[in-house]
Amino acid sequence: MNYSKQDAKAYAKAHFTGVWAATLTPFDASGAVDEEGFRANLRHWMGGLKLGGLFVCGKQGEFFAMSLAERKRSFAIAAEEAAALGSRTVMSCSDTNLDTVLALGRHAQAVGADWIVVHSPVLHFGADTDETIYEYYRHISEQLDIGIAMWNHPDCGYLMSPALCARIAQLPNIVAIKYSVPREMYIELSRLVGDQIQVSTASEEEWLDNIEELGWRLYLCSTPPLLLQTGADQRINDYTRLAFEGKFKEARVVRDSLESARQAFKACKPKGKPQAHSKYWLELLGRVGGPVRRPLLPLTEAEKATIREQFALSGLKLD
Repeated sequence: MNYSKQDAKAYAKAHFTGVWAATLTPFDASGAVDEEGFRANLRHWMGGLKLGGLFVCGKQGEFFAMSLAERKRSFAIAAEEAAALGSRTVMSCSDTNLDTVLALGRHAQAVGADWIVVHSPVLHFGADTDETIYEYYRHISEQLDIGIAMWNHPDCGYLMSPALCARIAQLPNIVAIKYSVPREMYIELSRLVGDQIQVSTASEEEWLDNIEELGWRLYLCSTPPLLLQTGADQRINDYTRLAFEGKFKEARVVRDSLESARQAFKACKPKGKPQAHSKYWLELLGRVGGPVRRPLLPLTEAEKATIREQFALSGLKLD
């Protein structure tokens, strides 16, 4: 790590910035992780798209269908490629088992990850009390030195309150949050924490407004930066740069020019198949997608045809 535990917040404020994207994990026809395909994608995303960094093995990356060994190997590959290209990584250590979270966190530290992200615990029987959740993050913070991003989303079964997030944010190596909640909630959290941690949400459509109105410097993150951009067409990067320079009128023009691509992407997404949809769109961009793993369902031929039709209407410039 390039920082101490006590310096984690300051380091993240300076370096955990820009446009980040959530990676997809390519599998081959046998169901194994396609390591060469993964490396090729990483090099394109880090080098070709020049993203601020990558969020590795999250929900989009099908972590829930991967073994512990596969997740560790993916961390090592991503960290190695990032070091070679001068990029950064945040490794998703989320799991329902705390020992697995800690094992992944220690491995991330060892292979050279910049940060880790851990989603709030999936709880049962109404055990989603603030004290339970606080103690979960406090224990992880105590056990690990690496900077930690919280992650809360509806799939966990509850939404953490802004007050609870702000309390957890006081822990020494809590540096950010991916807060997938209604806008009024993340606005309140931004007010509560000030510049103590980086606050972000997964909505690319709200990103420019959040730079302008809330002073955000981190988009953390989902797949739009790698599915709605190419080496020849980097409008998310472009409008972000303009916004960071305070050129908000120009930034809005660039952002709005992507609307046809956003609508095309949404129009062909089959219900319940986000990863399969994203992987096929990725293949149309010339990258490595591959099949999804069970329990996820593959696309039908009719669904693929609809995606191809909408992709042609997206207006994206290919490499």
